[in-house]
Amino acid sequence: MKKGKSRNKRKKTRSRLLWIAIAVIGIAAVISAVCVAGMLATKENAWRTPEELLVEYMDHIPKQEYEEMYAMLHIEASGNVSQEKFVTRNSAIYEGIEARNMAVQIIAYDEEQMSVTYQTAFDTVAGTISFENEALFLKGEDGYKLVWDDSMIFPNLTSADKVRVSTTQAERGEILDRNGRVLAGKATASSVGIVPGKLENKEEAIAKIAELLEIAPEVIEKKLSAKWVKDDSFVPIKTIPRVEEIELMSISPEEEVLKEKERHEKLLEIPGVMISDVEVREYPLGEAAAHLVGYVQSVTAEDLEEHAGEGYTANSVIGKSGMEGLFEKELKGKNGCRVYIVNSEGKEKEELAYILVQDGHNIKLTIDANLQSSLYEQFKEDKSCSIAMNPYSGEILALVSTPSYDNNDFIMGLSSEQWTALNEDEDKPMYNRFRQVWCPGSTFKPVVAGIGLKTESIDPKEDFGNEGLAWQKDSSWGSYQVTTLHEYEPVIMKNAIIYSDNIYFAKAALKIGSENFMNTLNEIGFNQNMPFEIAMQESTYSNTDKIETEINFCKPVGGKGFRKEQTHEISNFHWKSGFYIHQKE
Repeated sequence: MKKGKSRNKRKKTRSRLLWIAIAVIGIAAVISAVCVAGMLATKENAWRTPEELLVEYMDHIPKQEYEEMYAMLHIEASGNVSQEKFVTRNSAIYEGIEARNMAVQIIAYDEEQMSVTYQTAFDTVAGTISFENEALFLKGEDGYKLVWDDSMIFPNLTSADKVRVSTTQAERGEILDRNGRVLAGKATASSVGIVPGKLENKEEAIAKIAELLEIAPEVIEKKLSAKWVKDDSFVPIKTIPRVEEIELMSISPEEEVLKEKERHEKLLEIPGVMISDVEVREYPLGEAAAHLVGYVQSVTAEDLEEHAGEGYTANSVIGKSGMEGLFEKELKGKNGCRVYIVNSEGKEKEELAYILVQDGHNIKLTIDANLQSSLYEQFKEDKSCSIAMNPYSGEILALVSTPSYDNNDFIMGLSSEQWTALNEDEDKPMYNRFRQVWCPGSTFKPVVAGIGLKTESIDPKEDFGNEGLAWQKDSSWGSYQVTTLHEYEPVIMKNAIIYSDNIYFAKAALKIGSENFMNTLNEIGFNQNMPFEIAMQESTYSNTDKIETEINFCKPVGGKGFRKEQTHEISNFHWKSGFYIHQKE
């Protein structure tokens, strides 16, 4: 009896515990479900909004972070576009138009459609492109994903369309002399090129072309291996002088013309070689003004990097020296450019941006081309520089450095042998002597006279006395004597200048005194940058900025070392209209 009651009691206890356990499990399940739901809600609330994601996507574009952009796509909804195709398409367009400075403004967000309307603007090679567009998003497992197609790049762009960039090359301005004569302008030359698919016996043909053009075969092979080259491409190899038809028809053509004609004919006999006209820079004065005018050359990779954003392209030229380099910004102009969409048939569909071409400005110099040529012809064999100027206005009428080189050679392209010959020539034809500092010799005598008058140290009518052809102040000068070439009477300033008397001006310098002399020279520009377009070295009167001894003082101001053979008569150029200085090494 007692045992049965106890068993029933235990059953009831187990039953109550079972129900409690079930209740606990149920409560736990409910709590767990609530927590999971809460976690899911928290996770969805933590997702970035479509507006935020769109801004991030657009920020990747100017940084060329195309893989990061691809990672933001809903791949299935984006037509299962591959990463390679996506990166290739976007990089080709955005980099081709040089997209930069991306700006995005969110206009509206449709939560039900998950679409973002936005306005974007960015700079390109052809100016600013701005448009309104719409981006669609879908919910993915880990957040919102962008639905992409080509219209994300431009609203009217389809997968069959292409984005084109066309450039209109600005015409380079001319360099003219004071009378409008061309010192640097345009001319026509012959561009020798190869159509690779038409070459026969390629190795042999390249060797023959290289020989005729006086270049290495490796130069041709490198140009033919460029990525853009196809079998039907015209690959420019070298620019050579053009043979004018009128010269070819001449009864007795010059030897040079005949030689050039023969070269043209031999080149055209090679299958795959084509010759076409091309506009080039020309320097009519050649050697006579090479250091003054300078020359241009095709831009290099280094030039493009150094002048990034200044409108240069692989087809541009850039001034390398002389006036061509000094006035590069004014001469180059600005290329015109268009960015537009074409359809699968190549027909223009939409213009996106454009910049009108601005041709370069002409530069007119104070130089007289006739005088420039005259000076060059008279001194071309000397290692010297010659300057002619108008003393009333300060205008430079001629600026010559000799010996010289032909700057036209740089336009046609120098062979390695020509370049080596120019640089190894002991006469240094490339060396610009009019930019250097030279001991002035007797040209400095009028300066000494002017300082004497300004400081009132010298009476221009005072007779310094005839000392013969040699003189020294006293025995403290040792063996040093000032020498001159002429004896004359009276020894006054006017006659001293006429006879270029070294002794008179050595005495004049001593009367002026070194302090007076140095102070006045500093006032007229010594030890200072010259206010002149062409950069010149500073004028100095001593390596130590101080005149140490009387002998060192008298040597330069007396014109020691002046040689009579340096003076020449300048045709059609007289002292009343100007003066010239010729400095010989």
